[in-house]
Amino acid sequence: MSEKSMSRSTYLNKNVGDYAETVEVFGQQYEKVSDLRYGTNPHQTAACYKPVGHASPIGELEVLKDGKSGLSQTNLEDISYALNIVKYFDRPAVACMKHVNPSGAAVQKDDEKLETVYKKSRDADPRAAFGSTIGFNCEVDVDTAKEIMSSFVECVVAPSYAEGVLDVFNDKETFKLNRHVRVLKCGDLSSMPKYVGDDARLARSIKVLHDGSLVIADPLLTGLRSVNDLQRASGTNKACGEQISTIEVSDQQREDLLAGWYINMNVRSNGVVIMKDGVTLAVGTGEQDRVGAVEQAIVKFKEKFEGDMDMSDSVMSSDGFFPFSDAVEVAAAAGVKACIAPAGSLKDADVIKKANELGVALFHAPERIFSHH
Repeated sequence: MSEKSMSRSTYLNKNVGDYAETVEVFGQQYEKVSDLRYGTNPHQTAACYKPVGHASPIGELEVLKDGKSGLSQTNLEDISYALNIVKYFDRPAVACMKHVNPSGAAVQKDDEKLETVYKKSRDADPRAAFGSTIGFNCEVDVDTAKEIMSSFVECVVAPSYAEGVLDVFNDKETFKLNRHVRVLKCGDLSSMPKYVGDDARLARSIKVLHDGSLVIADPLLTGLRSVNDLQRASGTNKACGEQISTIEVSDQQREDLLAGWYINMNVRSNGVVIMKDGVTLAVGTGEQDRVGAVEQAIVKFKEKFEGDMDMSDSVMSSDGFFPFSDAVEVAAAAGVKACIAPAGSLKDADVIKKANELGVALFHAPERIFSHH
């Protein structure tokens, strides 16, 4: 966040924490951008730092419009996860984040207007999208801004905004419901690491355990760079012999499998993402068992769309392997026609055999993508 913008948007917790102006981590100097409104909860203090001498698309956010109060840690985390999804797409993409999980995400299909892409991401789970943070990988136009202002949104973040957009966001009379929306401009998303092999030293995570111990870890990146990297599932065991997925998929389903994988990297494990035609139909997250995550996603979909839509010909990504075929069976019964998941189960061959019998294509990803926020 720039000093200029933060100087007029720093609303602090009454008990501001004792945070140094500079800190050193992994030999890298970090400078404090600002004390935050609060941390995860209002009684927790927090501050934001950015690495000295490096581009920081999030750490150098420019606040174009303040809300009723400044940014909190939760706002920044939702901004971070939203941008961590849309950074993967060359076409316009939108992610709606709520409590560091995507409530919905969409990628432009054909020549759709950005307004349509946004509406699809929001309406993938309209109830959860209330009060969400919206991340874009492209310039926001006036029509999209008007649609954003039609419902309550906490934050909007994008690399740029077209002429007239800020007038829409500042129109407190027409859009009274959303007059406190925060509008932020991020830096170049291409500087964020995406793939295995990218320089990701500055993106390492630090997890503080409850006794003060630290776990320092590489960030979650993927080896899937394009649909050409999608590999049909194969496996062998004594019970089933050699098994290979044989079910054909469409070009759109391949695109959806890859998009679902990128989105699932930002879903709390155990997590699944069900997609169709470039938009999430449902997200299952935070479950202790794999089939439970699938069941959760399907139930959410059925409850929120009440028969107006169905899951036929959709695809599903799973952040971990299928230990049994039950999750694939549940997904197939709901209409899912293709799945992507990492290999690693002793019963991989059994799962592939069952998927073939059910008419579900199965692809193996090169890594597991658990995310324990």
